[in-house]
Amino acid sequence: MLIPPRFHPSRWLRALITLLLAGLAAQLCVAWHTPIPWMIGPLLATAFATMAGAPTYSSNALRNGGQWAIGAALGLYFTPEVTALVLSLWWAVALAILWATALGLGFGAWLQRALADGLQGLTPTERRATTYFSGAIGGASEMTLLAERCGARTDLVAAAHSVRMAVVVLSIPFAMQWAKQHWHLQALDMTPPGPRVAEWPGLLWLALATGAGAWLMRLTGRANPWFIGALLAAMVPTMAGVHLSAVPTALTNAAQLVIGISLGVRFTRQFLHAAPRWLLAAVLGTLGMIALCGAFAWVLSWATGIHPVTLMLATSPGGITEMAITAKVLQLGVPVVTAFQVCRLVAVLLLAEPMFRWWSARSGARK
Repeated sequence: MLIPPRFHPSRWLRALITLLLAGLAAQLCVAWHTPIPWMIGPLLATAFATMAGAPTYSSNALRNGGQWAIGAALGLYFTPEVTALVLSLWWAVALAILWATALGLGFGAWLQRALADGLQGLTPTERRATTYFSGAIGGASEMTLLAERCGARTDLVAAAHSVRMAVVVLSIPFAMQWAKQHWHLQALDMTPPGPRVAEWPGLLWLALATGAGAWLMRLTGRANPWFIGALLAAMVPTMAGVHLSAVPTALTNAAQLVIGISLGVRFTRQFLHAAPRWLLAAVLGTLGMIALCGAFAWVLSWATGIHPVTLMLATSPGGITEMAITAKVLQLGVPVVTAFQVCRLVAVLLLAEPMFRWWSARSGARK
């Protein structure tokens, strides 16, 4: 009897070994008191093992389950009081979306100029599409799919986003932990999430509701359905004042672990040798965007009264899942960070392709 490829024993053995390696790395990071140890430890261990040629493997099912758990946990922060606060900041969210759009355009234009010699093999349209979607501050998989539709080099786009995510995850959490310690910051979450203890059968109802939300979001074909669907499904009853159960800490730690693995396995030997100049440019550009976002966060903090550390996470060029996890673990304003990042993700997905058509037309008209 033939075994379907997705159930091949060697794949599950590789996944198990990768999980064991990631778990050990997470425990070491816990002992060393690193920020978000359950994600940074697995990311680094998996990345180094993959680059060394080890047969690491990231299970899509486990990654989706991790996003589901994190989405459900974050949705519990949106109590009625917090929801009112977030809604009062609508204008700041709009400014952050405009900022992210402009930053992505600037990064794409810089890539096109800085790497003009290395992109000679591409047509003008391919070059513009590749650099534009590499610079756009959106989800890696979603930007890669849009880039393919517009004729870009999808391998370069995926590489740029993988590097951007790794640089952000390995720099910002350490900076936030340093700021929290040296500025003597207490928890910046205005109010704690509704339920604090995992209770039965409330946890079962929460799992069913968020699972249904993720499934429905997946049916619509929307981006990041396991995270966004679970987040929205947990938010709705919490905003209405209904508290079902907290998500167990062990479950959110496990979720961070599998998300860290999914980031680490991208760094293969072929990935690093494919286009070193392109990867270096992505690293430098990401560091530049982080610095600019820090300045923007200070300005926005002055206008809103919210601590700049929270707004740095809210406006940083990282992914929604990773930045929300950082805010949750360090207690640095989870609802604000999540709301800003979710709205930006939706806006970028809706605007990225029309903005590319506009930008491409302007670039072509100048030549």
